[in-house]
Amino acid sequence: MAARILRCIGMVALIIQLTACERDISFANDVAPILQLHCAECHSPDGEGKLTSGFDVSSYATVMQGTQLGPVIVSGSRISSTLYLLIDHKAAPEIQMPPHHLKGLPAGRGEPLTEEQIETIGLWIDQGARDN
Repeated sequence: MAARILRCIGMVALIIQLTACERDISFANDVAPILQLHCAECHSPDGEGKLTSGFDVSSYATVMQGTQLGPVIVSGSRISSTLYLLIDHKAAPEIQMPPHHLKGLPAGRGEPLTEEQIETIGLWIDQGARDN
């Protein structure tokens, strides 16, 4: 019984330590540069992706507006956010973003985001997708 209590205390301490290590993600400093590098070519005001879907990564406001079908970010839940699912390869290959498959958009194919970039966007969403 005592060993079980010690394990529980250890788990709680580990969770607190991991939470304390999680850095605060900034839209302006962390997320926007990733979107500009990987998404802006198509998802800017005159880009093919913007014209097709309505999604524009030019600003925080346009990112949060989402697509013609509605928001792509659910503040506090990466797994409920379409944007996250598309960049984290949790969607059919033909709709993953940026398009990096053989059936890419006519504008070309992009390189997939790195695991670190995907995690940064996921953390930002989980932290409330703030305009910071």
